[in-house]
Amino acid sequence: MYYHEQESSTLELKRELPKNDQIVKTMIGFCNQNGGKLIIGVDNNRKIVGISENELNKALEYLDKAIYEATSPSIIPRIYSQRIGDKTIMILEVSSGMNKPYFRKSEGINNGTYIRLGRTTLKATQEIIEELRWKSAGLDYEKMPNYQADKNELDLKKVQGFLSDRKNHAKVKISDDILQSYYLIFSEHIKCYLTIAGILLFGKNPQKYLSEAMIICSHFKGISGRDALAFIDCESTLFDQFEQAYSFILSRLSKSFKIQGPKREEKLEIPETAIREALLNAIVHRNYHIKAPIKIAIYEDRIEIFSPGQFPGPLNVNQLTSGLTYLRNPAICKVFREANYIEKLGTGFITIFDEYEKNNLKKPQVIEGENFIKCILPRKKEEDKKLENFDELSKIMNLFDRFKEITIKDVIRELAISKATAVRKLNILINDYKIKRIGHAKSTKYIKIVD
Repeated sequence: MYYHEQESSTLELKRELPKNDQIVKTMIGFCNQNGGKLIIGVDNNRKIVGISENELNKALEYLDKAIYEATSPSIIPRIYSQRIGDKTIMILEVSSGMNKPYFRKSEGINNGTYIRLGRTTLKATQEIIEELRWKSAGLDYEKMPNYQADKNELDLKKVQGFLSDRKNHAKVKISDDILQSYYLIFSEHIKCYLTIAGILLFGKNPQKYLSEAMIICSHFKGISGRDALAFIDCESTLFDQFEQAYSFILSRLSKSFKIQGPKREEKLEIPETAIREALLNAIVHRNYHIKAPIKIAIYEDRIEIFSPGQFPGPLNVNQLTSGLTYLRNPAICKVFREANYIEKLGTGFITIFDEYEKNNLKKPQVIEGENFIKCILPRKKEEDKKLENFDELSKIMNLFDRFKEITIKDVIRELAISKATAVRKLNILINDYKIKRIGHAKSTKYIKIVD
């Protein structure tokens, strides 16, 4: 019998009762984010193995007290058992805490604060600890004032352009009430300051105050980031950054042409809609408190879009096409939506995956790392990759028309590929009984097997 749910940021499965230390860390991680359950008596493959009545009764006597005394603010979990078939499992459950950050008393707040990242419990960085404090106070980083940037730093021409062109809104003139309604300014002691959102969306010089709030785009030769063919630093407002980055990506990709009636139709190798949605997701949902830029790397076989911060809310990589929406930057999202850059919230990844499937392209990947999200958009169709692989293997076999035996260096030189790729190609031919390896280490050579 198997447990019905898989491990995630809100569920952890354990075959046996972990040590108190690990249980405490897991409970802290759950409380600091979206709550969760720790299930004892289920193995990594979700098979229910159960827990003995004796072990269960002992745990029920001390666990809640041990967790309460080890944490600050104190965590009181709900601990109970559940019978499934002929097995008994134990469940420790906590809700998302109201007094974040929670931490382990013996380690202190700076070293003892933990969070959940996917299926793992990790120690929180100082940036995350600060963000947890803001969440507990009901604050968003984007809505906080920057006391070095006063209202004069706002580009009023850009603001008025936005207010005049808003979707489904009447034209209005700039006023403090309007600016405050969009969280662009913050008034304090008769002075007005720009918020983080105000600087990013309509500031005259955003990078003066937020130097890393930019996008670095690079186009690399081959499939690894070594030789740069072109690069650009996209700065100014978020709208300007989007336009610069989007134009750069499109300019570096291949196009095909088809005559349709009297017109010539141009088609990009990757659906433009997918690129647009991936880029917009990175811009509007990134964590601007982290001092790091968005990075876009274009390779021969893929585009990687690296965005600082984790998924906001209880979202994970298995739910990207569910339509769920959790906003880290609601003010920025609202302005982008009313500016007609975003059509519907929660549809970005759905659109990306649908466009790839429609165009028979390899499925995109989304990876959640420790404080970053990476979206990988493949560039080539599966059949194109197979054909390319066949062509490269043919080129290697053609070398035997000129040489009795070949080396890895010969393959690297002939195909202009890396050593690792050359070894992989040669191993394919060895496994297909096309060639044979002789010698060892530096003296390794390859000979053709004659039928």
